[in-house]
Amino acid sequence: MFRKYLAGALLALLAACGAPAPGALDIDRSIQAKSQNSRVEFIVLHYTSTGNEASLKILSQLNVSSHYLITNDPAPRVYQLVDESRRAWHAGVSEWFGRSDMNASSIGIEIVNHGREGGDWEPYTAAQTAVIGALLQDIIRRHQIKAINIVGHSDIAPQRKIDPGPLFPWKQLAQQGIGRWYDEARAQEYQREFLRDGLPDMAWVQRELQRAGYKVAHSGVLDKASRNVIAAFQMHYRPALYDGNPDAETLAILKALP
Repeated sequence: MFRKYLAGALLALLAACGAPAPGALDIDRSIQAKSQNSRVEFIVLHYTSTGNEASLKILSQLNVSSHYLITNDPAPRVYQLVDESRRAWHAGVSEWFGRSDMNASSIGIEIVNHGREGGDWEPYTAAQTAVIGALLQDIIRRHQIKAINIVGHSDIAPQRKIDPGPLFPWKQLAQQGIGRWYDEARAQEYQREFLRDGLPDMAWVQRELQRAGYKVAHSGVLDKASRNVIAAFQMHYRPALYDGNPDAETLAILKALP
């Protein structure tokens, strides 16, 4: 009885003080601060490893999600499954340029593609590539995302992920001004230099991979983890061969990467 009396008295006191009821705050939003920008800093590209119907079900009903899903229909359909203001669960344990918890500041785009089946990779269709480019350009424009922060899942989680795979059209997108690419003429010069003078040691390779954004241990040893990072780099920038071997062409591209 006393508790009911006390609660009633408090409500009466709040009413007397003019306190608004919960949910009835009058917030003035007419003035916006000049010093602000988007919370979105990264875009992460994925493939779904399954077809349209299964991809939509998994990403909308299970314990994983993405902001967008692009189908592989002849005229690809784009689903927005999570509002850009909210966090989608697509990146998992990941890191880029020392930033972890990538879900908190990224937009995830899943593309319907089966990835690697029986040793062969499924290509992305021309229609999908056109839609991917248009969607990326729109997101980049609205959030002012830097080229270095448009990445694949394998770039930010090279120890456990290989999507969007070596057939993803990174170079074609870069030719449209989307994402980062390297100076090809300079890479050729560096490759000739490495073939003539020998390859840098692994300590140099690991430092350069970190400069490029990748998480890599500074062991000075070509261990399995370092090979995984090199393979992820190769799938992005030298997809013809992604064996994790730090050869002259790979290291020349790495050195030529801005």
